[in-house]
Amino acid sequence: LQRMLSIAVEVDKSPNCSSCKIADVIFPFILNIPLRSQREAFLNTMESQLLRCKLLELWFQHSCDVPTTLPLSLAKILYFLSHSSVLLQYQEEMATWQRWDEMLQYLSLLLLSYQNVILAFLLAEHLRTSLNERMDLIIQKVKPRLQDSDDISHLDIQLKIEDFISRMQQVLGQPFPLQIMEKLYMLQ
Repeated sequence: LQRMLSIAVEVDKSPNCSSCKIADVIFPFILNIPLRSQREAFLNTMESQLLRCKLLELWFQHSCDVPTTLPLSLAKILYFLSHSSVLLQYQEEMATWQRWDEMLQYLSLLLLSYQNVILAFLLAEHLRTSLNERMDLIIQKVKPRLQDSDDISHLDIQLKIEDFISRMQQVLGQPFPLQIMEKLYMLQ
């Protein structure tokens, strides 16, 4: 399945467009996966980093009270950290801290996938362009531009982390489980 999804992203003239279409179709099914381990297995085995980014972006947009119109970027990932909730309906019983833990896990996965897409893009693989156009871009040594919303500061990160910790304190109280703090530091 993952190989077929990866090929489906690549056969379109615009992998960016096809990954959006595929993510829109798959997303409702991901919401209905009953166990965290099954959701993680599905997302962790995705061969297409671009498709994984789109699915996780939909996941976080769905969990925000006020969705953002920012393009997928570092600023949008920070927005998700501040505005995502753990109110998605799960079919398995989970403690509240485990839902926060899962959210941080997926946010880290989104960040890693996004960095891989950007890195591949910068290294002339141009994952957002079709296979035919990639060769032309490589030959011409075209360098993509980063988005303005990818230019974030350490202060931005620190403020969003503090905001997130404050939100968690209201819900969980202290002390936080060690797993959550480790994921938060890893994300930072």
